Amino acid sequence: MRVPRGGAPYGLTQWEITLAELLTDQGYATGHFGKWHLGDVEGRYPTDQGFDEWYGIPNSTSVSPWTSSVGFDPKAAPVPHIMEGRKGEKSRNLEVYDLKSRRQIDTEVTRRAIDFMTRQVKAGKPFYAYVPFTLVHYPTLPHPDFAGKTGHGDFADGLAEMDHHVGQILDTVKRLGVVDDTVVVFTSDNGPEEMLPWRGWAGPWSGSYFTAMEGSLRVPFILRWPGKVPAGRVSNEIVHAVDTFTTLARIAGTEPPKDRTIDGVDQLDFLLGKKDKSNREGFPCYVGDTLQAVKWRNWKTHFVWQEYMFDAPQRLANPRVHNLLEDPKERNNVASMNSWVYYPTMKIADEMQASLKQEPPIPPGALDPYLPARKTP
Repeated sequence: MRVPRGGAPYGLTQWEITLAELLTDQGYATGHFGKWHLGDVEGRYPTDQGFDEWYGIPNSTSVSPWTSSVGFDPKAAPVPHIMEGRKGEKSRNLEVYDLKSRRQIDTEVTRRAIDFMTRQVKAGKPFYAYVPFTLVHYPTLPHPDFAGKTGHGDFADGLAEMDHHVGQILDTVKRLGVVDDTVVVFTSDNGPEEMLPWRGWAGPWSGSYFTAMEGSLRVPFILRWPGKVPAGRVSNEIVHAVDTFTTLARIAGTEPPKDRTIDGVDQLDFLLGKKDKSNREGFPCYVGDTLQAVKWRNWKTHFVWQEYMFDAPQRLANPRVHNLLEDPKERNNVASMNSWVYYPTMKIADEMQASLKQEPPIPPGALDPYLPARKTP
Protein backbone atom coordinates (compact mmCIF):
# COMPACT_ATOMS: atom_id res chain seq x y z
CA MET A 1 0.00 0.00 0.00
CA ARG A 2 1.03 3.62 -0.38
CA VAL A 3 2.41 4.98 2.88
CA PRO A 4 1.17 8.53 3.66
CA ARG A 5 3.86 11.19 3.96
CA GLY A 6 3.20 13.57 6.81
CA GLY A 7 -0.47 13.90 5.94
CA ALA A 8 0.11 15.16 2.38
CA PRO A 9 -2.43 13.81 -0.13
CA TYR A 10 -1.40 11.15 -2.59
CA GLY A 11 -3.03 9.96 -5.77
CA LEU A 12 -4.15 11.64 -8.97
CA THR A 13 -4.06 15.42 -9.17
CA GLN A 14 -6.95 17.10 -10.94
CA TRP A 15 -4.59 17.87 -13.82
CA GLU A 16 -4.51 14.18 -14.75
CA ILE A 17 -7.08 13.00 -17.29
CA THR A 18 -8.49 9.51 -16.89
CA LEU A 19 -10.22 7.22 -19.35
CA ALA A 20 -13.43 7.83 -17.43
CA GLU A 21 -13.15 11.56 -18.16
CA LEU A 22 -12.54 10.93 -21.86
CA LEU A 23 -15.55 8.61 -22.05
CA THR A 24 -17.76 11.00 -20.09
CA ASP A 25 -17.14 13.56 -22.83
CA GLN A 26 -18.31 10.92 -25.33
CA GLY A 27 -21.61 10.47 -23.51
CA TYR A 28 -20.77 7.35 -21.53
CA ALA A 29 -22.05 6.56 -18.06
CA THR A 30 -19.05 5.67 -15.90
CA GLY A 31 -18.88 3.54 -12.77
CA HIS A 32 -16.05 2.33 -10.54
CA PHE A 33 -16.52 -0.73 -8.34
CA GLY A 34 -13.68 -2.18 -6.24
CA LYS A 35 -10.20 -1.00 -5.31
CA TRP A 36 -9.25 2.61 -6.13
CA HIS A 37 -5.92 3.34 -4.37
CA LEU A 38 -5.40 6.58 -6.28
CA GLY A 39 -6.38 9.00 -3.54
CA ASP A 40 -8.29 8.86 -0.26
CA VAL A 41 -9.46 12.44 0.37
CA GLU A 42 -12.05 14.72 -1.22
CA GLY A 43 -10.73 15.82 -4.58
CA ARG A 44 -8.97 12.48 -5.14
CA TYR A 45 -11.85 9.99 -5.23
CA PRO A 46 -13.14 8.30 -8.43
CA THR A 47 -15.99 10.79 -8.71
CA ASP A 48 -13.37 13.56 -8.86
CA GLN A 49 -11.77 11.84 -11.87
CA GLY A 50 -14.64 11.28 -14.26
CA PHE A 51 -16.73 8.53 -12.63
CA ASP A 52 -20.44 9.12 -12.12
CA GLU A 53 -20.56 6.74 -9.15
CA TRP A 54 -18.29 4.49 -7.17
CA TYR A 55 -18.24 1.85 -4.47
CA GLY A 56 -15.26 0.16 -2.86
CA ILE A 57 -12.08 0.93 -0.97
CA PRO A 58 -9.97 4.05 -1.50
CA ASN A 59 -6.73 2.27 -0.52
CA SER A 60 -5.31 -1.24 -0.58
CA THR A 61 -7.07 -4.31 0.77
CA SER A 62 -4.02 -4.80 2.98
CA VAL A 63 -5.59 -2.34 5.46
CA SER A 64 -8.38 -4.81 6.29
CA PRO A 65 -6.40 -6.49 9.16
CA TRP A 66 -5.76 -3.15 10.91
CA THR A 67 -8.67 -3.23 13.33
CA SER A 68 -7.80 -6.83 14.30
CA SER A 69 -4.16 -5.98 15.00
CA VAL A 70 -2.99 -6.03 18.61
CA GLY A 71 -2.42 -2.45 19.73
CA PHE A 72 -4.32 -0.78 16.87
CA ASP A 73 -5.30 2.71 17.97
CA PRO A 74 -7.96 4.55 15.91
CA LYS A 75 -6.62 7.81 17.31
CA ALA A 76 -3.22 7.11 15.78
CA ALA A 77 -4.34 5.78 12.39
CA PRO A 78 -7.66 6.10 10.56
CA VAL A 79 -10.13 3.23 10.68
CA PRO A 80 -10.41 1.90 7.12
CA HIS A 81 -13.86 1.97 5.56
CA ILE A 82 -15.69 0.76 2.49
CA MET A 83 -17.03 3.85 0.74
CA GLU A 84 -19.42 5.02 -1.94
CA GLY A 85 -19.98 8.24 -3.81
CA ARG A 86 -21.77 9.98 -6.66
CA LYS A 87 -20.56 12.81 -8.84
CA GLY A 88 -21.35 16.19 -7.32
CA GLU A 89 -21.68 14.76 -3.80
CA LYS A 90 -19.21 14.00 -1.04
CA SER A 91 -18.12 10.39 -0.82
CA ARG A 92 -19.17 8.72 2.41
CA ASN A 93 -18.12 5.86 4.65
CA LEU A 94 -20.34 2.78 4.66
CA GLU A 95 -18.88 0.08 6.90
CA VAL A 96 -15.54 -0.64 8.52
CA TYR A 97 -13.23 -2.52 6.18
CA ASP A 98 -12.18 -5.36 8.45
CA LEU A 99 -11.47 -9.06 7.99
CA LYS A 100 -15.19 -9.89 7.92
CA SER A 101 -16.11 -7.34 5.26
CA ARG A 102 -12.93 -8.19 3.36
CA ARG A 103 -14.47 -11.64 2.70
CA GLN A 104 -17.71 -10.14 1.44
CA ILE A 105 -16.74 -7.04 -0.49
CA ASP A 106 -16.31 -8.56 -3.96
CA THR A 107 -19.80 -10.03 -3.86
CA GLU A 108 -21.15 -6.51 -3.32
CA VAL A 109 -18.73 -5.07 -5.91
CA THR A 110 -20.19 -7.49 -8.45
CA ARG A 111 -23.79 -6.78 -7.46
CA ARG A 112 -23.31 -3.05 -7.86
CA ALA A 113 -21.47 -3.41 -11.18
CA ILE A 114 -24.34 -5.53 -12.51
CA ASP A 115 -26.90 -3.00 -11.25
CA PHE A 116 -24.97 -0.18 -12.91
CA MET A 117 -24.82 -1.95 -16.28
CA THR A 118 -28.50 -2.88 -16.10
CA ARG A 119 -29.55 0.70 -15.38
CA GLN A 120 -27.52 2.10 -18.26
CA VAL A 121 -28.76 -0.40 -20.83
CA LYS A 122 -32.34 0.25 -19.70
CA ALA A 123 -31.70 4.00 -20.17
CA GLY A 124 -30.18 3.39 -23.61
CA LYS A 125 -26.83 4.84 -22.57
CA PRO A 126 -23.36 3.45 -23.35
CA PHE A 127 -21.41 2.57 -20.23
CA TYR A 128 -17.89 2.10 -18.91
CA ALA A 129 -17.72 -0.18 -15.86
CA TYR A 130 -14.31 -0.35 -14.21
CA VAL A 131 -14.31 -3.34 -11.85
CA PRO A 132 -10.97 -3.81 -10.06
CA PHE A 133 -11.75 -6.72 -7.73
CA THR A 134 -9.99 -6.79 -4.38
CA LEU A 135 -9.18 -10.47 -4.89
CA VAL A 136 -6.68 -12.01 -5.03
CA HIS A 137 -4.66 -9.41 -3.10
CA TYR A 138 -3.62 -10.35 0.42
CA PRO A 139 -5.15 -11.14 2.79
CA THR A 140 -6.69 -13.52 0.24
CA LEU A 141 -9.76 -14.42 2.22
CA PRO A 142 -12.65 -15.84 0.18
CA HIS A 143 -16.34 -15.26 0.79
CA PRO A 144 -17.79 -17.81 3.24
CA ASP A 145 -19.64 -19.42 0.31
CA PHE A 146 -16.26 -20.20 -1.29
CA ALA A 147 -14.16 -20.96 1.79
CA GLY A 148 -12.94 -24.56 1.45
CA LYS A 149 -14.61 -24.93 -1.95
CA THR A 150 -11.51 -26.06 -3.86
CA GLY A 151 -9.78 -27.96 -1.10
CA HIS A 152 -6.53 -26.18 -1.94
CA GLY A 153 -6.51 -23.29 0.51
CA ASP A 154 -7.55 -19.64 0.62
CA PHE A 155 -5.77 -18.52 -2.55
CA ALA A 156 -7.38 -21.19 -4.72
CA ASP A 157 -10.77 -20.50 -3.10
CA GLY A 158 -10.32 -16.77 -3.74
CA LEU A 159 -9.41 -17.47 -7.37
CA ALA A 160 -12.55 -19.57 -7.77
CA GLU A 161 -14.61 -16.76 -6.26
CA MET A 162 -13.14 -14.16 -8.59
CA ASP A 163 -13.78 -16.44 -11.57
CA HIS A 164 -17.40 -16.78 -10.43
CA HIS A 165 -17.86 -13.01 -10.23
CA VAL A 166 -16.35 -12.51 -13.68
CA GLY A 167 -18.83 -15.08 -14.97
CA GLN A 168 -21.71 -13.21 -13.33
CA ILE A 169 -20.70 -10.01 -15.12
CA LEU A 170 -20.34 -11.78 -18.48
CA ASP A 171 -23.71 -13.45 -17.98
CA THR A 172 -25.23 -10.02 -17.34
CA VAL A 173 -23.78 -8.61 -20.54
CA LYS A 174 -25.40 -11.53 -22.38
CA ARG A 175 -28.72 -11.15 -20.56
CA LEU A 176 -28.84 -7.45 -21.40
CA GLY A 177 -28.38 -8.24 -25.09
CA VAL A 178 -25.27 -6.10 -25.56
CA VAL A 179 -22.60 -8.77 -26.08
CA ASP A 180 -21.64 -7.64 -29.57
CA ASP A 181 -21.47 -3.98 -28.50
CA THR A 182 -19.41 -4.53 -25.33
CA VAL A 183 -15.62 -4.68 -25.11
CA VAL A 184 -14.58 -6.80 -22.13
CA VAL A 185 -10.98 -6.60 -20.86
CA PHE A 186 -9.69 -8.91 -18.13
CA THR A 187 -6.19 -8.21 -16.87
CA SER A 188 -4.10 -7.54 -13.76
CA ASP A 189 -1.59 -4.91 -12.69
CA ASN A 190 1.07 -7.30 -11.36
CA GLY A 191 2.03 -10.88 -10.71
CA PRO A 192 2.02 -12.74 -7.39
CA GLU A 193 2.92 -11.20 -4.07
CA GLU A 194 5.56 -12.62 -1.74
CA MET A 195 3.08 -12.89 1.12
CA LEU A 196 2.69 -16.44 2.37
CA PRO A 197 0.30 -18.19 2.55
CA TRP A 198 -1.26 -16.17 -0.27
CA ARG A 199 1.56 -16.03 -2.79
CA GLY A 200 -0.20 -17.56 -5.78
CA TRP A 201 1.83 -18.80 -8.74
CA ALA A 202 3.72 -17.12 -11.58
CA GLY A 203 3.86 -20.16 -13.84
CA PRO A 204 7.31 -20.82 -15.30
CA TRP A 205 8.54 -17.32 -14.45
CA SER A 206 10.49 -16.18 -11.40
CA GLY A 207 9.92 -13.28 -9.05
CA SER A 208 7.11 -11.43 -7.34
CA TYR A 209 5.65 -7.97 -7.70
CA PHE A 210 7.74 -4.95 -6.67
CA THR A 211 10.50 -6.39 -8.86
CA ALA A 212 11.37 -6.30 -12.56
CA MET A 213 11.29 -10.10 -12.89
CA GLU A 214 8.98 -11.77 -15.40
CA GLY A 215 6.86 -13.18 -12.58
CA SER A 216 6.07 -9.59 -11.66
CA LEU A 217 5.52 -8.21 -15.16
CA ARG A 218 3.62 -10.96 -16.98
CA VAL A 219 -0.12 -11.02 -16.30
CA PRO A 220 -3.17 -12.34 -18.14
CA PHE A 221 -4.63 -10.03 -20.76
CA ILE A 222 -7.89 -11.29 -22.23
CA LEU A 223 -10.05 -9.19 -24.54
CA ARG A 224 -13.49 -10.13 -25.85
CA TRP A 225 -15.31 -8.22 -28.58
CA PRO A 226 -17.42 -10.61 -30.67
CA GLY A 227 -17.30 -9.99 -34.40
CA LYS A 228 -14.29 -7.70 -34.01
CA VAL A 229 -11.55 -9.55 -32.08
CA PRO A 230 -10.82 -13.06 -33.45
CA ALA A 231 -11.92 -15.72 -30.96
CA GLY A 232 -9.28 -18.09 -29.59
CA ARG A 233 -6.31 -16.06 -30.76
CA VAL A 234 -3.26 -16.34 -28.47
CA SER A 235 -0.16 -14.12 -28.69
CA ASN A 236 3.09 -13.61 -26.80
CA GLU A 237 3.48 -10.07 -28.11
CA ILE A 238 4.02 -7.24 -25.61
CA VAL A 239 1.03 -5.12 -24.60
CA HIS A 240 1.45 -2.83 -21.60
CA ALA A 241 -1.32 -1.84 -19.19
CA VAL A 242 -0.92 1.82 -20.19
CA ASP A 243 -1.83 0.87 -23.76
CA THR A 244 -5.42 0.26 -22.68
CA PHE A 245 -5.90 4.02 -22.17
CA THR A 246 -4.99 4.89 -25.75
CA THR A 247 -6.64 1.85 -27.32
CA LEU A 248 -9.98 2.05 -25.52
CA ALA A 249 -10.12 5.78 -26.19
CA ARG A 250 -9.89 5.06 -29.92
CA ILE A 251 -12.61 2.41 -29.70
CA ALA A 252 -14.87 5.01 -28.05
CA GLY A 253 -14.19 7.50 -30.84
CA THR A 254 -11.92 9.84 -28.93
CA GLU A 255 -8.20 10.22 -28.28
CA PRO A 256 -5.84 11.05 -25.41
CA PRO A 257 -5.00 14.68 -24.63
CA LYS A 258 -2.18 16.18 -26.66
CA ASP A 259 -0.83 18.59 -24.05
CA ARG A 260 1.16 15.93 -22.14
CA THR A 261 3.31 12.87 -22.63
CA ILE A 262 1.21 9.74 -23.14
CA ASP A 263 3.05 6.47 -22.55
CA GLY A 264 0.35 4.20 -23.95
CA VAL A 265 0.35 3.21 -27.62
CA ASP A 266 -2.66 2.36 -29.78
CA GLN A 267 -2.94 -1.44 -30.02
CA LEU A 268 -6.34 -1.65 -31.73
CA ASP A 269 -5.17 -2.98 -35.11
CA PHE A 270 -3.08 -5.64 -33.37
CA LEU A 271 -5.94 -6.69 -31.11
CA LEU A 272 -8.35 -6.81 -34.05
CA GLY A 273 -6.02 -9.24 -35.80
CA LYS A 274 -5.21 -6.82 -38.63
CA LYS A 275 -1.51 -7.19 -37.85
CA ASP A 276 0.53 -9.93 -36.19
CA LYS A 277 2.90 -7.67 -34.28
CA SER A 278 2.20 -5.39 -31.36
CA ASN A 279 2.88 -1.67 -31.74
CA ARG A 280 5.18 -1.96 -28.74
CA GLU A 281 8.58 -3.69 -28.74
CA GLY A 282 9.44 -3.06 -25.11
CA PHE A 283 9.22 -0.87 -22.05
CA PRO A 284 11.26 0.33 -19.04
CA CYS A 285 10.69 -1.45 -15.72
CA TYR A 286 10.69 0.91 -12.76
CA VAL A 287 10.36 -0.15 -9.13
CA GLY A 288 9.53 3.05 -7.33
CA ASP A 289 11.81 5.69 -8.82
CA THR A 290 14.53 3.22 -9.81
CA LEU A 291 14.94 1.90 -13.34
CA GLN A 292 15.64 -1.75 -12.61
CA ALA A 293 15.38 -3.26 -16.09
CA VAL A 294 14.27 -2.85 -19.68
CA LYS A 295 12.33 -5.46 -21.60
CA TRP A 296 12.72 -5.56 -25.39
CA ARG A 297 11.12 -8.27 -27.51
CA ASN A 298 12.13 -11.55 -25.85
CA TRP A 299 15.12 -10.03 -24.08
CA LYS A 300 15.58 -8.40 -20.69
CA THR A 301 18.44 -6.19 -19.47
CA HIS A 302 18.68 -5.88 -15.68
CA PHE A 303 20.48 -2.87 -14.17
CA VAL A 304 19.37 -3.80 -10.66
CA TRP A 305 18.96 -7.39 -9.50
CA GLN A 306 16.07 -8.20 -7.18
CA GLU A 307 14.22 -11.50 -7.48
CA TYR A 308 11.57 -11.09 -4.76
CA MET A 309 9.94 -8.08 -3.17
CA PHE A 310 11.66 -8.50 0.20
CA ASP A 311 15.14 -9.04 -1.29
CA ALA A 312 17.63 -6.18 -1.03
CA PRO A 313 18.05 -4.70 -4.55
CA GLN A 314 21.62 -4.95 -5.87
CA ARG A 315 22.82 -2.41 -8.41
CA LEU A 316 24.89 -4.22 -11.02
CA ALA A 317 28.24 -2.93 -12.27
CA ASN A 318 27.59 -4.85 -15.49
CA PRO A 319 23.95 -5.27 -16.51
CA ARG A 320 22.60 -8.79 -16.88
CA VAL A 321 21.03 -9.92 -20.16
CA HIS A 322 18.52 -12.75 -20.40
CA ASN A 323 16.97 -14.50 -23.37
CA LEU A 324 13.46 -15.03 -22.07
CA LEU A 325 12.58 -17.73 -24.59
CA GLU A 326 15.51 -19.92 -23.61
CA ASP A 327 15.59 -18.81 -19.99
CA PRO A 328 12.10 -17.85 -18.71
CA LYS A 329 13.29 -18.03 -15.09
CA GLU A 330 16.08 -15.51 -15.75
CA ARG A 331 18.78 -17.72 -14.32
CA ASN A 332 21.48 -17.46 -16.99
CA ASN A 333 23.22 -14.16 -17.69
CA VAL A 334 24.18 -14.23 -21.38
CA ALA A 335 25.45 -10.66 -21.63
CA SER A 336 28.96 -11.72 -22.65
CA MET A 337 27.70 -13.24 -25.91
CA ASN A 338 24.79 -10.85 -26.45
CA SER A 339 26.04 -7.41 -25.50
CA TRP A 340 24.37 -6.14 -28.69
CA VAL A 341 21.09 -6.25 -26.71
CA TYR A 342 22.33 -3.20 -24.79
CA TYR A 343 21.67 -1.05 -27.88
CA PRO A 344 17.88 -1.48 -28.17
CA THR A 345 17.34 -1.69 -24.41
CA MET A 346 19.42 1.40 -23.65
CA LYS A 347 17.53 3.26 -26.38
CA ILE A 348 14.30 2.62 -24.49
CA ALA A 349 15.93 3.65 -21.21
CA ASP A 350 17.43 6.83 -22.68
CA GLU A 351 14.16 7.86 -24.31
CA MET A 352 12.33 7.43 -21.02
CA GLN A 353 14.93 9.41 -19.09
CA ALA A 354 14.76 12.19 -21.68
CA SER A 355 10.97 12.36 -21.40
CA LEU A 356 11.23 12.61 -17.61
CA LYS A 357 13.58 15.58 -17.96
CA GLN A 358 11.27 17.29 -20.43
CA GLU A 359 8.18 16.63 -18.34
CA PRO A 360 9.19 15.84 -14.72
CA PRO A 361 7.00 13.44 -12.73
CA ILE A 362 4.39 14.93 -10.45
CA PRO A 363 6.03 15.08 -7.01
CA PRO A 364 4.52 13.06 -4.12
CA GLY A 365 2.11 15.14 -2.07
CA ALA A 366 1.44 17.64 -4.87
CA LEU A 367 -1.60 19.76 -4.10
CA ASP A 368 -4.40 20.88 -6.40
CA PRO A 369 -4.48 22.96 -8.47
CA TYR A 370 -1.37 21.49 -10.08
CA LEU A 371 0.27 22.55 -13.33
CA PRO A 372 3.36 20.71 -14.61
CA ALA A 373 6.69 22.38 -15.15
CA ARG A 374 7.80 21.61 -18.69
CA LYS A 375 11.17 22.08 -20.31
CA THR A 376 11.51 22.79 -24.01
CA PRO A 377 13.51 20.07 -25.80
